[in-house]
Amino acid sequence: MEGTVWPTHPPDSTKKVLILEALLAQLQSLALAEAVPFLLKLCGALALWFIGRTVISGFQRVLNLTMQRRKVDATLIRYIESLFSSALTILLLLSLLGLIGIETTSFAALLAAAGIAIGSAWAGLLSNFAAGVFLLVLRPFRVGEEINAGGVTGLVQEIGLFVTAIDTPDNLRIVVGNSNLLGDNITNYTHHAQRQITLKIPLVHGIDLPAFKGLLEAQVATLPEVLPQPPISIEIAEFTVQGPVLAVQAWCTPRNAGAVMNGMTRVTQESLTTVGYIPPFQANWNVAKAG
Repeated sequence: MEGTVWPTHPPDSTKKVLILEALLAQLQSLALAEAVPFLLKLCGALALWFIGRTVISGFQRVLNLTMQRRKVDATLIRYIESLFSSALTILLLLSLLGLIGIETTSFAALLAAAGIAIGSAWAGLLSNFAAGVFLLVLRPFRVGEEINAGGVTGLVQEIGLFVTAIDTPDNLRIVVGNSNLLGDNITNYTHHAQRQITLKIPLVHGIDLPAFKGLLEAQVATLPEVLPQPPISIEIAEFTVQGPVLAVQAWCTPRNAGAVMNGMTRVTQESLTTVGYIPPFQANWNVAKAG
């Protein structure tokens, strides 16, 4: 065996060990060069997340207290809180991604494209939403008030961010888009504590006008829903070919407007009968019969 010559190359097992050691050395250097800085950035991002969320929560509380002191509507408070919280959270996430090293330009472009697409698809819905915010801020009417707007007359039952629910006098629930309400004239019948009711009465020439006015004023004053002040007013509103037109005006609370109108119509008919009033069409009929 003395003449045996061993090969100069190491055996296969020795090669595998050397390759594994070189691979481990490369992985170690890669970890030191890349993984450790990434983990440090990730820890910093987590710390920044908790700090940012704490700041956002504090901002929400301050905003809530400020709006409550200003007596802002509760629905609008929740909406503004959610809007600011979502916007600040998105900015915080973009900042965290930038801190980690992820390119955020594509995310910003994606958000912008999504906003444009959503705005185009939901144009009508967003217009109702914007109108709802203005209704809650400007407060042209409140829940429980009687209004006429958007072609609907009734009591307001609910003011939402997108639609408003109104109950009509015949007990129908009508839901109207807020953009229709804000884009039309709004008549609020119950905004003031007092409301004037006007009844016009066409008369014929020859009626004892002073006697009729005195009798009618006394009858209207007996209606329990009519307020003593401001006083009742009965004046000539206009003249026609057949005779004068009286305008009877009385004041009441908004909720008694219907009762006062019905009562004024009833006492007007009674007063006309008392003074022997002949309606215009009946007078013309009598003249035609006599001819």
